[in-house]
Amino acid sequence: MMLAAMTATANAKSESDTLVVTTTPQMHCANCENKIKDGLRFEKGVKDIITSVEDQTVTIVFNPKKTDKNKLEATFPKFGYQAREVKKGEKVVRNMDEQCDNM
Repeated sequence: MMLAAMTATANAKSESDTLVVTTTPQMHCANCENKIKDGLRFEKGVKDIITSVEDQTVTIVFNPKKTDKNKLEATFPKFGYQAREVKKGEKVVRNMDEQCDNM
């Protein structure tokens, strides 16, 4: 019984992967966050989208059997952004001189 529970947990974990990206232009407000979430929401395999204006990151939880990191990054130009994967430990600096186009 314990083995069955461990196998089920391992299978659930293998059905999710995470991609953390930063965008160009950067996010400035809730409208920016909503534009990105709306653009990604119905992409095949996307399970969750977490945006952070403060950290300038978009975290996408997805099913790797249905999509991959390259396909997800390639989706961003459809709604006016470019995406670049954030390396582990990288801190994205917010550009305070950039203006928001989504207001």
